[in-house]
Amino acid sequence: MSVLIIAEHNNQHLNPATLHAVTAAAQLGNVDLLIAGSNAAAVVEEAKQVAGVAKVLVADAPYYAEGLAEELAPLVVKLAADYRYVAATATAFGKNLLPRVAALLDVPQVSDLTEVVDNSTFVRPIYAGNAFETVQSNSEKLVLTFRATAFDAAEQGGNAEVVNVEAAPAQNLSRFVNRQLSQSDRPELTQAKVIVSGGRALGSAEKFNEVLTPLADALGAAIGASRAAVDAEYAPNDAQVGQTGKVVAPQLYFAIGISGAIQHVAGMQDSKVIVAINKDADAPIFNVADYGLVGDLFEVVPQLTEALKN
Repeated sequence: MSVLIIAEHNNQHLNPATLHAVTAAAQLGNVDLLIAGSNAAAVVEEAKQVAGVAKVLVADAPYYAEGLAEELAPLVVKLAADYRYVAATATAFGKNLLPRVAALLDVPQVSDLTEVVDNSTFVRPIYAGNAFETVQSNSEKLVLTFRATAFDAAEQGGNAEVVNVEAAPAQNLSRFVNRQLSQSDRPELTQAKVIVSGGRALGSAEKFNEVLTPLADALGAAIGASRAAVDAEYAPNDAQVGQTGKVVAPQLYFAIGISGAIQHVAGMQDSKVIVAINKDADAPIFNVADYGLVGDLFEVVPQLTEALKN
């Protein structure tokens, strides 16, 4: 059996999230990686070195440059004839593209997988991660998305064969307008090994930055936020951790002034170690924390920061 993974990239670098999909897909059979882009030679070089990848399929066309789902879907459908599984990581890219592919192929899609049981049986979270269901499908072809945090990233050391494939005709159903990306010297939230997250208890955007930034600097951490903090404009939208934000699984996660609402916990409960700081001893966040400290965050966090600096 074989798996076609649709790689996410920016024509310069392979998105690290794709490496997690390679690890997951390797449990199902031989893995091929599709690089659809424009002048993406650098991405192809990275992709061919990923361990576990047998072939790198390359489709080059100007209308693939921005990864528009409307343009990519017909290409994926055409290539899918040779594969039992078509897959991607469950990022915004994968969630946008693969439902279109599944609809065009008229096959089932199983989304946000956290475990591969066998060739037709998978585990996925439901009810905001509070339960897991086992899904089985005997369809001859399946479309899958994998939750990146549930699988390790594939290592380097491969030497995949590169195969050029013909681009599908341009669809011209949508056009790229612009992309506004936030710039930061910090690690990207979903790839960070340490995350410091703050909640609405911080009181203001000024206090959010005043309290959390020194701690994050001391730890070399990314900064996250609860939905309440984002809604209160303490932090930008792309910092939101949770069911409606980003799903993360760092080695160390600090939840500071976060009550522990279900939708937030769904986005960080897979973290290896969770440290909660909250003045409310009954806050739900302590139910998932490995270490909990009941106290005033405006006193505790600066003391912790100073201790780390020393």
